[in-house]
Amino acid sequence: MLKQILLLLFIITSFTYATSKNIDKEIPSIVDTKWLKSNINNPNLVILDLRDEKSYKKEHISNSINIPALENLFADKYFMPDIESLKKLFSDAGIKENSSVLAYDDGSFIWSARLYWILEILGHDNVGILNVGYNNWDKNYISVDDKIYTPSKTNFIPRVDNEKVQTKLSTLLSIGKKTIIDGRKESHYLGKESLAKRHGHIPTAKNYACTQNYQVTSTGNKIKNLEELKELYKDIPKDKKIILYCDGGAEAALNYIVLQELGYKASVYDGSWIEWGNDVNVPIDNPSNKN
Repeated sequence: MLKQILLLLFIITSFTYATSKNIDKEIPSIVDTKWLKSNINNPNLVILDLRDEKSYKKEHISNSINIPALENLFADKYFMPDIESLKKLFSDAGIKENSSVLAYDDGSFIWSARLYWILEILGHDNVGILNVGYNNWDKNYISVDDKIYTPSKTNFIPRVDNEKVQTKLSTLLSIGKKTIIDGRKESHYLGKESLAKRHGHIPTAKNYACTQNYQVTSTGNKIKNLEELKELYKDIPKDKKIILYCDGGAEAALNYIVLQELGYKASVYDGSWIEWGNDVNVPIDNPSNKN
């Protein structure tokens, strides 16, 4: 009986925590430079630079912390790193329970989106990504320098939300039941190219390349406004949960943020095509083989 009571209290506490995090979110999911300029000196704001170390050392947003994406946000075969590694990573970055976290990258947005998705899996919903690539703003508008910033370490406590991540098995069981979206470029979806042994896509998957979420300008890339994005995804029904995948989970994370903002219930298949396309025991649809 005691175990049942404790379990019930845990569920209630977890639900209350998740609900309060959603209500108390202090940073937009997609952040513009105006918001950043107004909040850059907020002591509760943690700014993360996802570019490589060389680019960071050359110049970065003042007081931002360098977390090179490829070295820190992926484990073997592009899976998400283990919980202990991520706990240390985010503790070293100075992220506290009440921190607002802003991530930015070079304008591909998939690296900052990957971090966004991982933090949400670990229960930290107070996170956003910058809607432009680094330095895609008027000169002197945002404070930048070359000083390496080392924050005070914290004790980041993960609270895992399994609803935001999918496995190969759960994705397999969802074919024909949930909406599956492939975030790779069209040539990969059609089976003309592949980073795995097999070519094609997961059966029933629809192709929405993550690059459709932003526009390329003369000064750099910028995420499209919500009205443009709403039009892009207008044919996706909202009465079904969505599973997103790409090659290694980063492109899908950008689709995840956008669809979340548009009111969809989405999650990401962590193994993505690198895992699925290399497993001969799961089905594929390869349009390039059809007459």
